Amino acid sequence: MDRSVAFYTSVLEFRQVADTVVTGDGYGRLEGVPGSRVRVVRLQLGDETLQLMAWLHPTGRPAPTGAHSNDRWFQHVAIIVSDMARAYAVLEAHGVERVSPAPQRLPDWNPNAGGIRAFYFHDPDGHPLEILQFPAGKGDPRWQRTNGRLFLGIDHTAIVVRDTDTSLRFYRDLLGLKIAGKSLNYGPEQERLNNVPGARLRITSLRAAAGPGIEFLEYLSPRDGRPALPDERANDLVHWQTMTASANLDLLASRLTAASVRFVSPGVVEVDDRALGFVRGFLVRDPDGHAVQVVAAN
Repeated sequence: MDRSVAFYTSVLEFRQVADTVVTGDGYGRLEGVPGSRVRVVRLQLGDETLQLMAWLHPTGRPAPTGAHSNDRWFQHVAIIVSDMARAYAVLEAHGVERVSPAPQRLPDWNPNAGGIRAFYFHDPDGHPLEILQFPAGKGDPRWQRTNGRLFLGIDHTAIVVRDTDTSLRFYRDLLGLKIAGKSLNYGPEQERLNNVPGARLRITSLRAAAGPGIEFLEYLSPRDGRPALPDERANDLVHWQTMTASANLDLLASRLTAASVRFVSPGVVEVDDRALGFVRGFLVRDPDGHAVQVVAAN
């Protein structure tokens, strides 16, 4: 954990806002790992937060070997930068493990993505990350207000999905997110960015009223990405989870139950440690196995 916190704070300019060891039974039941002891560190960049978890007991499994960007357990966060060349130089100086060979500028023929610069890499534990720079006129206008900062915040988390329409029924129809954008990305720049030869992606962006968005990456080709591990648990190193807030947690839990959504936690669970930033929540799996944690809005 200390190595990861140092990476995110000293390299990517996150700020640590909380560090707690959770031993109460509530959090273990919420995460589907009862009897656990876990160190949770919350980091902030701009207005957005990222939570790191180190499972002290029981420890989980290492990440699968030979992972690719089109595997369906793939998830990353897109960190917005004000200057791609400077940000890439920082990452190079710290010897990050690359996914992309270098930053890629998406082509102008693509009306929704043209001019965006992006680069994939790994954090010290092998989790994929992206730095991304929007040109003027694309993305949230706040990303053009840099105030002299290099690393600005988190725009979205991206997940690989098998079928966009199936995922929309979960995220849009059940969770209430709204479609914010669509794009069809392909070509040599996209292949180099994702390090997937022949990559052709149907991309759909969704957003709630506030906070980072969720971006679907449906690989129309190649279709050989591996499915998520059916027995993946929150203490496995490959685990990601997206946190959302609901104004009516119990009603949403009932709606998801009626829709036969797979729950990890035994319904709505109360947690004891207020340092987590919430007191009630539940964990579910989306149609591809990505974990979504829903908590009661403050």
